[in-house]
Amino acid sequence: MPSSSVSALSAITLACCLLVNPEPASAGDIVVLKNGSTVYGEILDMTEGNLRIKTSFGTEETISIKWSEVAQVTTDHPLPVRLKDGTVLIGTLAESEKGSLKVKVDPLGVVVPVPLDMVAGVNPPVKPPVEFQGNFTLGIAGASGNSELKNFSGLGELVGRSEKLRLTLIGRYVYGESNSQLAVRNSRGTIKLDFFTTKRFFLFTSAYFEQDTFQDLNLRTALAAGPGYQFIDKGDFKSPYMSEMQLYGEAGLGYFNEDFKIKPDQTSTRLRWSIKWDWPIIKDKIAVYHYDEFFPSVENSQDFYLTTDQGFIFHIIRDFVTKLQVTYRYNNRPPPGIQSSDTIYLITFGYSIGK
Repeated sequence: MPSSSVSALSAITLACCLLVNPEPASAGDIVVLKNGSTVYGEILDMTEGNLRIKTSFGTEETISIKWSEVAQVTTDHPLPVRLKDGTVLIGTLAESEKGSLKVKVDPLGVVVPVPLDMVAGVNPPVKPPVEFQGNFTLGIAGASGNSELKNFSGLGELVGRSEKLRLTLIGRYVYGESNSQLAVRNSRGTIKLDFFTTKRFFLFTSAYFEQDTFQDLNLRTALAAGPGYQFIDKGDFKSPYMSEMQLYGEAGLGYFNEDFKIKPDQTSTRLRWSIKWDWPIIKDKIAVYHYDEFFPSVENSQDFYLTTDQGFIFHIIRDFVTKLQVTYRYNNRPPPGIQSSDTIYLITFGYSIGK
């Protein structure tokens, strides 16, 4: 038989096979969309409202489908399905009515019907029970000869977050000498614990400590507690430039004590309110931040204290960063001979942890 005839016969046979069996021998996972389209492949995961599928028509091809466009899902292997109420079901997804899932839970084989709009994630990535994020940076400057200068500064922030708790530690130390004379010495520390009663609402307790040689201050102590609210959390925005933004505010009542060297010590009951804003504009590249704590006296409206930290963090290479920070402090009733406001400008270099 001529070769041309063999080629024609082969083509006809292949076409017939495709007509008889248009689907692959093993369809794997099947996703039916609301518009009637069907996608065959392997479901990788569904997070943040997007379903990722490794398709059967390309070994490296992965497509993303909005979960809101999905009508049915069938799998040939078990997957963990996380519901919006926190429940996790592990099982094979069986054919069901449009708009719902049937999860055949192993090993008993019990079928659990689940509406699609109740699903928060499919095969979601496993998160550690506690996630840590922060940075630690140092700044050093010196000169000798016609002038003598010694400067040292250190900044640190560490945030540990679980589903219900968030622990925040913030520290600063600044020391400077000019011609062997002390020019600046200031230190502060904040420790704060938040307990989330809902995804957004939390209760906090905090402790603030500060020392400043040139404010006649041995130690300033502020202890407070009250409610807070997470206005913006990671993932609230879909834009890659805003997806990591976080913003919360809190207000409470507390104890405020100032231990002065010369001026008589002062103790008062004060309100405390605070705002913390973190915005990684380009993740792992550049971030802007602001944090303030405001302590107005309950007993005297003219007596209040404000401290703020704001600045930029630039990632130099990998986890090494440089930090540009401006710290502003204002005491409306300072000791005699002491100015009300102080501003500290810092450029430090160091290391960041977490993402």
